[in-house]
Amino acid sequence: MNAPYPPPPPPPAAGRDRTTLWGVLGIIFGLLCCGILGIVFGYLSIRDAKRFGKSPLLGWLAIAFGVINLIASAIVRARGSYYYPYWYR
Repeated sequence: MNAPYPPPPPPPAAGRDRTTLWGVLGIIFGLLCCGILGIVFGYLSIRDAKRFGKSPLLGWLAIAFGVINLIASAIVRARGSYYYPYWYR
């Protein structure tokens, strides 16, 4: 009377999983130089994380750091102190 259990689902497709690569690149670019690249790499990391069933945390961190970089650079440029740090004034 008891039906057998269904077979387990197939493993995710192997090969092109670059979730961690996109996340780490996004965090590095988001923190150091280009906020826009951080956001783009963060999006790619989240997309791959959904595709391969991994955690999207690195992608969200990359997006957050990219946005913070964009806001901070806009504030620095608006203050007019982009070329000279505050200790030179």
